[in-house]
Amino acid sequence: MNDMMQYKDYFGSIHYSDEDKILYGQVEYIRSLISFEGEDVASLRASFEEAIDDYLTLCEEKGIEPEKPFKGSFNVRVGSQLHRQAVLFAQQRGVNLNKLVTDALERYIMSG
Repeated sequence: MNDMMQYKDYFGSIHYSDEDKILYGQVEYIRSLISFEGEDVASLRASFEEAIDDYLTLCEEKGIEPEKPFKGSFNVRVGSQLHRQAVLFAQQRGVNLNKLVTDALERYIMSG
């Protein structure tokens, strides 16, 4: 992933503000807004990791489950025609729709 950092299964975007002369970003793929900034790559990385650690500590202190990016399920809107075709195709092969979609995604990504 270009323009992204990873720490403890969280991803942070990387941007540059020419006006402010700083690097900044936010944690992506979760609903909570967690931002960070730095004057160089090392300070941006440190700020990102500190933001994640602070978020996890806060969640623990409040007794709430921290949001996780990529929890393993997502909604896909494919239209009624493709939905019907996929269900029938899966039934003919003796698998459920989740298995069909998972297999199709794996094949598509591996061929890319």
